[in-house]
Amino acid sequence: MTSLLLVFFFLGYLAIIFEQTLKINKAATAVMTGVLCWTVYIFFSENHQQVVTQLMHQLSDISGILFFLMGAMAIVELIDRHDGFNIITRQIQTKNKRKLLWVLSLITFLASAVLDNLTTAIVMVSLLRKLVHQKEDRLFFCGMVIIAANAGGAFSPIGDVTTSMLWIGGQITSGHIIQILFIPSLISLLVPLVFLSKHFKTSDYESRHSEKVSGEKILSSTTWEQHLILYAGIFALLFVPIFKTYTNLPPFMGILFGLGALWILTEILHKKKNEEIKSSYSVAGALQRIDVPSILFFLGILLAIASLESAGMLQQLAAYMRLQVGNEDIIVMLIGLLSAVIDNVPLVAAAKGMYPLLHYPTDHRLWEFIAYCAGTGGSILVIGSAAGVAVMGMEKIDFLWYVKKISLWALLGYFSGAFAYMGLQWFFS
Repeated sequence: MTSLLLVFFFLGYLAIIFEQTLKINKAATAVMTGVLCWTVYIFFSENHQQVVTQLMHQLSDISGILFFLMGAMAIVELIDRHDGFNIITRQIQTKNKRKLLWVLSLITFLASAVLDNLTTAIVMVSLLRKLVHQKEDRLFFCGMVIIAANAGGAFSPIGDVTTSMLWIGGQITSGHIIQILFIPSLISLLVPLVFLSKHFKTSDYESRHSEKVSGEKILSSTTWEQHLILYAGIFALLFVPIFKTYTNLPPFMGILFGLGALWILTEILHKKKNEEIKSSYSVAGALQRIDVPSILFFLGILLAIASLESAGMLQQLAAYMRLQVGNEDIIVMLIGLLSAVIDNVPLVAAAKGMYPLLHYPTDHRLWEFIAYCAGTGGSILVIGSAAGVAVMGMEKIDFLWYVKKISLWALLGYFSGAFAYMGLQWFFS
C-alpha cells in the first residue's frame, strides 16, 4: 500500500509541476490526487470504518482552512469592489520598483505577524494588482510576498498555523518566541530581498490606478463608502486573532463572523440602490467572484497530504530521521525542507509526538527552532505553504517558474536565518 500511495502522490505532484506542459488545470489534478490517495488507502486497509473516521477527522481540519480562505478572499474582493484599496495605493508615491519591493515586503512581514500569513498574502496580492501592471514584474513581487508572509508568521504565535500549534500546545510562550525568532525571521526575509531586488534593472513601474477592465461596466463608490468598507474589512481581518484568543474557537469562525458583519453592513449601505448595483456591491456578489478553482486546488493538496498522515507515513518518516540522523538541529532543518513539499502541520504534529514536553519543556530551543524552520521552509516551493498556494492560485504562478526564479533565494534565506538562530543561541549561552 505504501508504495502505491506514494506513486499516486508523486504522480499528482509531477502533474501539478508540469501544468503548463500537460495543459491540465492544477486544481483538477490536485482534486484527483487527493481522492485517489484516499481510495488506495481504504482499498488496502482492513478496517474501512477507521479510514472513513480518519477522513472525516482530517476533513474537519481541512474545511476550517478552506472556509477561512473563502471568507478572507470574499472580504478582500468586497474591499476591492468598493475601490477601498485605492486609498492605500494612492499613499504609495514611489515609482521605483526596488523601493516598492522593499516597502511591500516589510509591510507584509509585519502584517503577517499581526494577522496571519495566509490573509496577509491575499491582501498584498490584491494591492499588487493595483500597483504593478507588468505580469512578469508582479510575479517577482508575489514571490517576495510569499517569503515575507511566511517569515513574518514564523515568529508570531498567531502568524502561522504551526507556531500557533506550538503555542496552544504549551511548547512555546508568545513573548519569548517573538523575542527569540524576530531576528532570524527578518534575516530569512532580507537575504532573498537583497538578491531579488537586483532583478529590476529599470527604476520605474507602471501603475494600474487608471486601468479599466474592458467589456465590464465600471461601478464607482463614493469616497465615504470606500473608507467605510476598507476600514470595516481591515477590522474584520484584525478581529480574527482577537476572536480566537478570547473564544478559543478556530480562526475560520472569526473570519465568518467578520464576513457576516460586512454582509449586513453592505446590505444596509446599498439598500436604496437598484438591484444590479446592490448585487455587485454585496457579499453575495463577492462570493461569486472569488477564485473557486484555487480553493479546490487547496482542498486536493491537503487531502492528499492528509492521506499520508493518516496512513502513518509521516510519523514513520519523523521516527526514521530521529534514528538515522540523531542531531536535533539537522532533523529540525530537514523538517523545514520537507515542509516545502509536505504540509508543515502534520510534520510539526509528528515532531510534537517525538519530543515530549517532559524532556523538552516550554520554550526549549528545540521548539523555537521547529517554529522557525517549519514556518519559513514552506517558502522554498510555491506549494509549500498556505500563503504560497493562495498566491499561486490568484496569480496563476507556474511551479517551474517559481523554482527557477525564487526557490534558490528562498532557500538561501532559510539557511541564513537558521544559522543566525544557532549563532545567537551559541553566543548567548
